[in-house]
Amino acid sequence: MDHHAVHAVEGVDPHLSITRSDAADPRPLPPILLLHGFGSSSRQNWIDTGWVRFLGDAGRSVIMVDLPAHGDSAAPDDAAAYAPSRMRADILQALFDERVLPLREDDRTSGVDIIGYSLGSRLAWEFGATQPEIVRRMVLGGPGTGDPLAAFDLEGAERFLAGGAPPQDPATADLLRMAQAGPHNDLPSLLAMVSAIKTEPFDPRGAVPRMPLLLVSGDQDEYSGGIEDLGDWAPQARIATLPGRNHANAITARAFKDAAVAFLG
Repeated sequence: MDHHAVHAVEGVDPHLSITRSDAADPRPLPPILLLHGFGSSSRQNWIDTGWVRFLGDAGRSVIMVDLPAHGDSAAPDDAAAYAPSRMRADILQALFDERVLPLREDDRTSGVDIIGYSLGSRLAWEFGATQPEIVRRMVLGGPGTGDPLAAFDLEGAERFLAGGAPPQDPATADLLRMAQAGPHNDLPSLLAMVSAIKTEPFDPRGAVPRMPLLLVSGDQDEYSGGIEDLGDWAPQARIATLPGRNHANAITARAFKDAAVAFLG
């Protein structure tokens, strides 16, 4: 794997960690961008769960981006670095740095495919809608119409971290648990990301991706409410359901990997 940093966007260095893993026997298809979820990292979501190895065996090269304050990326002091629009701009720059070219009918390796999970799916939905000239196909895991990070009880979480009672909102308590689970997570910076996301809440109907989409969720996923609406709004969307899986463990399902490789092939 090639591990390096993204270049600056408009003179501001986001210090994002970028990792590329090229397939030993690549198929004539574009690379796959992997976007992880909140409180996780490229290693936790994609390497430790076997996704990178599985995709490589299928002949697919991958590009992984650690979001700000996640994984090996820096935790910027600038609050604007955590806004979804800024993260998408940094991701676009990362793809340019990786020599990803706009889609061309005569070049099957042009453009990029995307697999996102949770927060990564939200960013991918918006990225596909705003960058249709570069995105060929997408697989979105655990997507929904809601925005649990925008609805996050920030004050309740801060009281809890200061020694107070746990947050009353179940989603806030669950997301806080995710944030605390990472061994190297920077909690103040993750809460800064929550605060920034509140300024740009998810509006899936405001910008809809038009390329082929596969929307995947476990049948016990409490965060994927409204996935049917996403499927109705996107003109080329299909939905796949993983029996017995929830938001925490759907990403480890072999059926998820098989469906993604088949769809992106």
